[in-house]
Amino acid sequence: MSWIDVADEAELRAAGRLVVRTEGRQILLVATDAGLFATANRCPHEGYPLSEGTLAGCTLTCNWHNWKFDLASGETLVGGDRLRRYPLRVEAGRISIELVEAPIEERRTALLDGLVQALADRDQQRQLRETARIERLGADPLDAVRTAIVWSHECLEYGTTHAYAAIPDWLRLQGDPALPAEARLMALGEILGHIGDDVAGADAKFGFWAGSAAWDAAAFRAAIEREDEAGAVGLLRGALALPAWPGDLPAALFAAALEHYADFGHSLIYVAQALRLIERLGPDVALPLLLALVRSLIYGQREDLLPEFRDYRRRVDAWWESGDQAPAFEAPSFRRTSAKQAMAIVAAWAPDHPPAAIFAVLVEAAAWQLLHADAPFIDSTDQKLSENVGWLDFTHALTFAAAGLDAVALDPSLWPALLLQLACFIGRNSRYVDAELATSDWAVPDAQAFRVQATRGLTHHGQGRFIFSAHLAKTLFAAIELAEALPGAAPTILPAINRFLQAPLRGRNPLRNAKQMLDFVAEE
Repeated sequence: MSWIDVADEAELRAAGRLVVRTEGRQILLVATDAGLFATANRCPHEGYPLSEGTLAGCTLTCNWHNWKFDLASGETLVGGDRLRRYPLRVEAGRISIELVEAPIEERRTALLDGLVQALADRDQQRQLRETARIERLGADPLDAVRTAIVWSHECLEYGTTHAYAAIPDWLRLQGDPALPAEARLMALGEILGHIGDDVAGADAKFGFWAGSAAWDAAAFRAAIEREDEAGAVGLLRGALALPAWPGDLPAALFAAALEHYADFGHSLIYVAQALRLIERLGPDVALPLLLALVRSLIYGQREDLLPEFRDYRRRVDAWWESGDQAPAFEAPSFRRTSAKQAMAIVAAWAPDHPPAAIFAVLVEAAAWQLLHADAPFIDSTDQKLSENVGWLDFTHALTFAAAGLDAVALDPSLWPALLLQLACFIGRNSRYVDAELATSDWAVPDAQAFRVQATRGLTHHGQGRFIFSAHLAKTLFAAIELAEALPGAAPTILPAINRFLQAPLRGRNPLRNAKQMLDFVAEE
């Protein structure tokens, strides 16, 4: 026991409260009719002195933000964090308090419990406080992320969201020793805040089938194709129950994602990011991440069934049977092409050019489109409901392409699907570019300096919604990866991402939405 003599009992009872300082801490002593109490003097909310608060019975109120604490029970009555209390005893008229800390593992567990409550409350300041406390304790701050994933995965009705998909990119910032401590904590806060936001309002958990089946990659892909969540989950559980992952599990996930031009590229992006995240955070997150991922693959929109992209299935099934006239092997060949025309170009090039070379041209074309995106049209109120186009329509082509490199590195047979789906992005976006746009303002004369500046810029992005900051992070790091992998396309990729980072992202366009709904109702 480490009892420290701190005050005279008579002095405390006469004053009602005293602040004592010992071992670098401010301790508030309070005398009530129910007894004497010792607490931290700093309010756990923003650190204001509780000695200036209001006492009513055993309820102590911080007057700055009206947080209320029951000194007898230790319960926080109003507010979202716990008040540190200290054991107190009186002997021979002297007050002593005990400052011994609980064992580290016990404190770590309590902090993670507090984090879960902060996630449920969407209390972003407390999420940061609990994570900072975990790190100060000497524990792994990434445990906050692991806990958030395990807590949230059954609360996501349709599976994986951008909250999970952006985690690997925020962790790049968190792991950058060149950044100050507050920037690294901010990156963890983006992860936790986004997860809490995406779970908000979930009144119930959306559980997963608990059964298991012997792993079979073909059966797994077939279950996803027929939208059989229970069947796919059972096979997944069977795979993860083995002493080591089956070697064909990651490839099966990528193949399932590329089976269709699905969910505007999200399916492939989610697979790549989930696998990266498991590699970074370890096996504890594998099951929750992959369960959510399978659900998102099940629910993903199959846009290749739409008229605009319907030629995809024919092209991918007859990859070497094009018969089309091949245009010049260069990115400008995709200017003003439809999705069908863009796929025809890719198919015509296939017999004479290696997939990696076609990929480089496609990425350059996608970056050119982002660089020349028609901003006035993006911000206009005159878009038809079928033409709701925004900056993310252009950036998704690049994040999809970066994820595709992971897929084809694992399974080169996926090249045709990857290339044709990139062509779908380019064909779809080609209507919304301004080829005459002056782009010199976004030139990047020093690639390395730009990368450092842009990465640091993420730490004070100023976006009001996590979905936008997530896309800034995902797109920046995807562009950096692509520029490194495709140096010939880098002179287009880097100015394109520079433009995007400087673009004023509009979270809502309420006037356009109202106009579209008026037009929709008029046509009913």
